[in-house]
Amino acid sequence: MKIRQPIVSVLGHVDHGKTTLLDNIRGSAVASREAGKITQHIGATEVPIDTIKHICGKLMKGKDFTVPGLLFIDTPGHYSFTTLRSRGGALADLAVLVIDIMEGIKPQTLESINILRRYKTPFVVAVNKIDRLAGWRSQEDICFHESLETQSEQVQEKLDEILYNLVGKLYAEGFPSERYDKIEDFQKTIALVPMSAKYGEGIPDLLLILVGLAQRYLEKQLEKEEGPAEGTILEVKEEKGLGTTVDVIIHHGTLNRGDKIVIGTTQKAVVTKVKALLRPRPLDEIRDPKDQFDLCDSISAAAGVKISAPDLEAVIAGAPLKVAVEDEEGIVKEIQSEMKLEIETADEGLVVKADAIGSLEALAYELKDRGIPIKKAGVGDVSKRDVIEAATSNEPLKKAILAFNVKLLSDAKDEIERCVGPVVFESSIIYKLMKDYEEWTEKRKIELDKEARGERPHPGMFKVLPDCVFRVSKPAIIGVRVLAGRIRPGQGILRPDGKVVGRIKSIQSEGKSLKEAISGDEIAISVDGVTVGRQLCVEDILYVDIPGDDYKCLCETELNVDEKEVLDKVCEIKRKNNQFWGM
Repeated sequence: MKIRQPIVSVLGHVDHGKTTLLDNIRGSAVASREAGKITQHIGATEVPIDTIKHICGKLMKGKDFTVPGLLFIDTPGHYSFTTLRSRGGALADLAVLVIDIMEGIKPQTLESINILRRYKTPFVVAVNKIDRLAGWRSQEDICFHESLETQSEQVQEKLDEILYNLVGKLYAEGFPSERYDKIEDFQKTIALVPMSAKYGEGIPDLLLILVGLAQRYLEKQLEKEEGPAEGTILEVKEEKGLGTTVDVIIHHGTLNRGDKIVIGTTQKAVVTKVKALLRPRPLDEIRDPKDQFDLCDSISAAAGVKISAPDLEAVIAGAPLKVAVEDEEGIVKEIQSEMKLEIETADEGLVVKADAIGSLEALAYELKDRGIPIKKAGVGDVSKRDVIEAATSNEPLKKAILAFNVKLLSDAKDEIERCVGPVVFESSIIYKLMKDYEEWTEKRKIELDKEARGERPHPGMFKVLPDCVFRVSKPAIIGVRVLAGRIRPGQGILRPDGKVVGRIKSIQSEGKSLKEAISGDEIAISVDGVTVGRQLCVEDILYVDIPGDDYKCLCETELNVDEKEVLDKVCEIKRKNNQFWGM
């Protein structure tokens, strides 16, 4: 039976050279055309076996392969790998993990490793940018060993030292690895391929290993299946003259122009008909083609294709696509079932939003692994409803939203300003989201502990009421109205001129002692160290004194608009005397 080309996903930390590697293979310049030279969208490129043979040259001499080529998927960082799913598993047959030899394992590298482990995807490590090693003499488009032989002994030793260190770090993550030419069993050891995407050194070795692994270990998995197509959506795009289109990876079967297809959305599955199939030419990029697409009548797995069809507006990245030859109703139910979120929720927990089902599941997986519950999870931008959901949490450490690669809608921003919290963590790196949230919880625990013991001052502004001076001094007892924030016993009193006068000894209302008074309260306070008429007077507007270290913590605390204004005013007063206060 004929075998299809394997789907190879390229992952790694930002700017480690994923797109540059593919640019070298296909002879393109996609990386230089991306915003900030950072990949913004998922791409797909077919590299035929004849091209691979040409690049590999004598490395492939005497070797016979039935693999028709490689279908590379280039992803923005790592996250799209989780988006690209096939029947709940990884869409990729193989993966290339790109690591900058000078930077080593970075946050997105770790995240990529965790995802590869989770999906049990076999992978090769491309140890990129060997041209940056001090003293390395680069030569274009040659195999690694040819280049290595021309390097000085000192440079070779430095390379071995860096690779040895990388082997240790990968082993700590549970992956035995070694330089590819020293491996006896590729099923037990991850291959490290030193290379330079910039000059092409080592790329022949990388391609040979990928084709060899696919041929030897994945042949059964790659057997071509006849029948209706199945695919996964890469991107949903607006194309001039075509309207809304979808870029798709067809991983099983055959898709024909005119086929009725069912595609998943966040709501009901969409049933539509293929108007046009547009296939990028070999070595061209589906997201940024040099040449025009080829119009075709049919396309078979594995391939990247752009589909033009009606009613694609609600389709999302990562959604499944299936041809409905018969039993359309059954396929619709099947697609809707695949789109359902299998995420465990609790009465108290975080609100989690992500750009696609796959990435949402990946985030949920990491949270569950850390024992952090989820109250609500969904695909799409953060809305006002999400903010309200998080703000109403009874647990202070759960008043948070994790927003993975999505935006805050304007009504959500307004609601955050209006209410107290919640804290929103935004990132396109799951690792960073988790780290930021965990660091915040640690700080918040300390704050809550201090607040419980009344140690940390809170922003507060109050006014001395007329006709409410009950004692002038030792201690002074006066009536005040809290204008904003809150006041507590033990807090110092700050005047608008920057002088700290006295300390609140106690708070009373109708003969009862209070632990605190909040905005709008009219209460009596006793103050040590002041005499009414000297240090403070009737009608004075006064503030709670806030030490500089506490100010920095309060800046990261959930405060309402009035409290923020009071905090800013205290900062302004303090910096009149000390411009570096609170920094």
